Amino acid sequence: GKTTTIGKLAHRARMQGKKVLIAAADTFRAAAVEQLETWARRAGAGFHAGAPGADPASVAWQAMDRAVREGVDVLFVDTAGRLQTKVNLMEELGKIRQVLGKKHPGAPHRCVLVLDATTGQNALSQAHLFKEAAGADELILTKLDGTAKGGVAIAVALREGLPITYVGLGEKMEDLRPFDGDAFARALLGGPAGE
Repeated sequence: GKTTTIGKLAHRARMQGKKVLIAAADTFRAAAVEQLETWARRAGAGFHAGAPGADPASVAWQAMDRAVREGVDVLFVDTAGRLQTKVNLMEELGKIRQVLGKKHPGAPHRCVLVLDATTGQNALSQAHLFKEAAGADELILTKLDGTAKGGVAIAVALREGLPITYVGLGEKMEDLRPFDGDAFARALLGGPAGE
């Protein structure tokens, strides 16, 4: 759900009249670049990618350079999906964060952790380590259109002090909705809507 979430966020920014660039810093999964480019095109956003296997931090640096040169309002940098046990990949997130900050002071301005609603209890350790490595600022919960209720998201949000900002409810551009805590609690507890 991470790549589609970036496309949906880009779409939202474009609907607000912003100039958007999406960078593919997930350089090791071949399909990731093509999938992200498709979402960028659908959202009406610019797209930046490096050579296959390029250093992800280098791709992020080049994308930030391009964004500054071209007067882009919002740059989304897609990083590889992670397993928290992959120490070198977690270090890569920290490196990407550092190079963005050197190129544009204060960047990244938001670091979003995208969690799959079907992840379960493993999400607790993932979120903790991601927050340490990348300084996560917020959570987006995806795949709530299926049978997953996403209850672990509440534990992650409380334990890590991260707000849940959006939820993904499907594959369409419009299927990223602002998080509504009351509606989420009713759905999680099986209560009727509107109470």
